[in-house]
Amino acid sequence: MQDNNHQKGSSIGFIAGIIAAMLTTGTVVTWWAVHTLTNSTDTPTPTESPVSQPAETEQRGQVYWLDATGDRLKLEETPLTLEKSLTDQQVLETAMKDLLSGPEGSENDTTIPSETKLLSLKLDDKGVHLNLSSEFTTGGGSASMMGRLAQLLYTATSLDENAKVWLSIDGEPLEVLGGEGLMIEQPMTRQWFDENFEL
Repeated sequence: MQDNNHQKGSSIGFIAGIIAAMLTTGTVVTWWAVHTLTNSTDTPTPTESPVSQPAETEQRGQVYWLDATGDRLKLEETPLTLEKSLTDQQVLETAMKDLLSGPEGSENDTTIPSETKLLSLKLDDKGVHLNLSSEFTTGGGSASMMGRLAQLLYTATSLDENAKVWLSIDGEPLEVLGGEGLMIEQPMTRQWFDENFEL
C-alpha cells in the first residue's frame, strides 16, 4: 500500500516537474518571440525625402534695351520673371545687374560699357539710389550717353514710373555725363529725361 502511494507520489511529482519545465520553456519562448517582434517593428522604415516645390514666380520689373535698327535709338522693355518672395530692392538689383551684363540676343542693343559695375543700390521712401563704377561715363558721343542714361533711368524706375533716382559714380554724385557735357539733375525722373533729352 505504501509502495503504491509512493509510486503515485513519484508520478505526481514527475508530472508536476514536466509541467513546470514546459511552463518555464514556454515563458522563455514567449519572451524571445515578443522581443524579436518588438525589435523588428522598432526598426525605422526609410522615408522618402520630400520633393521641393518650385518657387512661385511673377513678372516684376523690366530691363530697358535699345533698338538701333532705325535712324534713331528707341527704348525696348523686357519684362523680368522673378520669384514672388523677392523684395522690391532685390527686384531692382536683379534688373540692374541684367542691364549691366548686356543683352543676350542680337535683337537688343545697349550703349552702356560692358565693364560698368553696380557698386550699390538702395531703395527707400525717397527713391532709388544708384552707385556705378566710372566705366559708365566712358566712350561714345551724346547719342550714346543719352541712350545709356535712358536705359539706366527707365530700368531703375520700372517698379514705379514716378520714382526719383539719384546717380553716383564711384560714390560721387554725377553732375555732367560724358565729353559732350550732358547736365544731370539730381534726382532724375522719367519726366525730367523726356523734357530734356531725345533719343
